[in-house]
Amino acid sequence: MDAPSAPPTQAPPLQAHVADGLAGAIGNTPLIRLRRASEATGCEILGKAEFMQPGGSVKDRAGLGIIEDAERRGQLVPGEPGIVVEGTAGNTGIGLTLVANARGYRSIIVVPHTQSREKLDFLRMIGADLRLVDPKPLRDPGHYVNTSRRIAEELAAKGERVIWANQFGNLANAAIHEATTGPEIWAQTAGRVDAFTCACGTGGTLTGVARALKARNPKLRIVLADPMGSGMYSWIKTGEVKAEGNSITEGIGQASAVPGNLEHGRDSIDDALQVTDPEALEQIFELQQHEGISVGGSAGINVAAAIKLARQMGPGHTIVTILCDGGARYQSKIFNPEFLRERGLPVPPWLA
Repeated sequence: MDAPSAPPTQAPPLQAHVADGLAGAIGNTPLIRLRRASEATGCEILGKAEFMQPGGSVKDRAGLGIIEDAERRGQLVPGEPGIVVEGTAGNTGIGLTLVANARGYRSIIVVPHTQSREKLDFLRMIGADLRLVDPKPLRDPGHYVNTSRRIAEELAAKGERVIWANQFGNLANAAIHEATTGPEIWAQTAGRVDAFTCACGTGGTLTGVARALKARNPKLRIVLADPMGSGMYSWIKTGEVKAEGNSITEGIGQASAVPGNLEHGRDSIDDALQVTDPEALEQIFELQQHEGISVGGSAGINVAAAIKLARQMGPGHTIVTILCDGGARYQSKIFNPEFLRERGLPVPPWLA
């Protein structure tokens, strides 16, 4: 057998720190310099690699924060039976279910059946009691959020120890990002960060990070990234929720109502940017093909917004965004050429 052409990469030395269970493994994700975006803009564009969380997304933080808050309030008691109920596009349900499993609770997760098959399969695999519903507007009693609240109320009326996680209105969501994600970004950049941008699903990540960073540098720029079909761009710009167009992205953007977590952080948000599906897909496919970083639709929105923001601000700035989850969660959609062609969206060469 021929000798290897070069010695193998040395493994890093073992660290003394050992995470204490699942909760101890959530957080402290790396910042990744996005080379092509940085070179194209003359800025340092950095992505917080939340796809490296134990459950595969930024929503692991929300799941931990919401359940720990419920325990502090006595609504759940570790070691005793309890139920966590939530309506979600998928990733928050995964984070909640994994933390609930680690704490000994059951989880009931209500999801629109239109969400990616990969997320639904993962929820079933990890033991969630998955309830699929038809997609409905928020005002409809059958909307997934309203359905989950009703299930929680019915269980509570039967005497069960249960919480409705309420990720959109539960401020424990933003609080964990203010306590962890924002300070991590500040430390990882040694305070040399000029702007932060990310999309809003519940508003927890944007609000929490904004509050943490603004507390350390009030001049730091915070910008909401919004897909088409969402009214949050209009709300930031005009005060009115007005949605136009549509998007294939899942779990971000709100067409008709401002989430409580986002309202809570409005004073910390300086501006908003809109991103189209083709703009997001271009970044997703380029990151995968040229940098080996596989991400989902919301991360594509975020990176495209970071590039737009960098061009507004000019060269020499450092801009941070969130790489929310991995591309494998969307193989049946944004990496499915038939799905893309049906919607007139670009298909990457390696899939065509």
